[in-house]
Amino acid sequence: MTADLTSATSELLRHVRETVEANERWRAQTLNLIASENVLSPAARSVLDSDFQHRYAEGHPGGRYYEGTQYLDEIERLSREVMQRIFRVTWADVRPISGTVANEAVFSRLVPQGATAIAHTVATGGHISHARIGSLGKRTKNILEWPMSADGYSIDVDAARDLIHKEQPAIAVLGRSLFLFPEPVAELAAVCAETGTRLFYDGAHVLGLIAAGTFQDPLHEGADILCGSTHKTFFGPQRGMVLTTGQDEKLNNTLDKGVFPGSSSNHHLFSLPALLVSALEVESFGQDYARATIANAQALGAALAAKGFAVACPERGYSESHQVAVDVEPFGGGKKASARLCEQDIICNMNLLPGEPGKRAFDPKGIRLGVQEMTRFGMGPDEMEAMADLMHGALSGDRDVRSEVAALRARFPEVRYAYSVSDLQ
Repeated sequence: MTADLTSATSELLRHVRETVEANERWRAQTLNLIASENVLSPAARSVLDSDFQHRYAEGHPGGRYYEGTQYLDEIERLSREVMQRIFRVTWADVRPISGTVANEAVFSRLVPQGATAIAHTVATGGHISHARIGSLGKRTKNILEWPMSADGYSIDVDAARDLIHKEQPAIAVLGRSLFLFPEPVAELAAVCAETGTRLFYDGAHVLGLIAAGTFQDPLHEGADILCGSTHKTFFGPQRGMVLTTGQDEKLNNTLDKGVFPGSSSNHHLFSLPALLVSALEVESFGQDYARATIANAQALGAALAAKGFAVACPERGYSESHQVAVDVEPFGGGKKASARLCEQDIICNMNLLPGEPGKRAFDPKGIRLGVQEMTRFGMGPDEMEAMADLMHGALSGDRDVRSEVAALRARFPEVRYAYSVSDLQ
């Protein structure tokens, strides 16, 4: 039975559809440089809309608290197996519904109330979940800052070892949101083992680069736990995961309880098939994609610097990840510059840069750029140069670049490094 629609409800329903369609059209003509986003392949999108949208499952495949989950169990089991293969480990949990929920699962079980922790500040790239106002802060406010190198983009290893020796923290958190270079996992693993400190690596941004072996390999360098988001450089749906090497069964059991019931119940089953398809794409195409992504970040950094932008770390090749950090204070700062770029259909975010006080989070000097989505559409170094020119034009006030942005974007309409929908048939 269909209810009679009032004119207001009918208009609102139509507005929902039109808004979604408008976003699709607009995004297809923009250059998206948000470092925490990516796109699914058509193959992955094709399995998002299924009966799994309606279902519920707690626990593990074969040990659910609900009946009727046998097909769900198969998808989750295969997803876990593929992740173990990709990351060369024997323990993986694919149930967290985001990277932050994965972090929550870890912190809730491994950080005693009031214990000492070490993490990056937001100003040195740390994620909000590592902060006193985030997930880690629910367990302790005693969060010490990593000592940093002069440029603020790398940990001072000797000072960090001394700090761990002195404070003997329960957990040491590596990984960032502004993440240009690998972390010193191997250099800190021994001292963490000596002091009983859990070495935790938040790989949310660089998980796809880790999977490809093009950035670093935290678990095999000595980290106890690796968490990550599956929708950034790992180009799947918006989910998270927790991984260990699998050798420490007590740790695995502790983290298992942190995931369920600790941080989630039902775990958004509808997106698991898309995660599995995306993981298989990462396994097949991820290394070529990751290499192209890093090359594009370095090319964009060089091209922006050639245009006069103050790009971070020129002496280090600008980046070894998918990100580029730029001081845009000459253009009014990060808030004004990112808004101006968005008006011109170039999407990025304002970002604190090392040395800035946290109170400037809503009006920082910098912007953070990520090339991972445009790389997945097939753009290369030549397009990075064109992008730098468009950004300079938009921010210097020389010209309206929207038509040029649309023309560049129109040349790259299809997702690359992917299976086709027909491959699933």
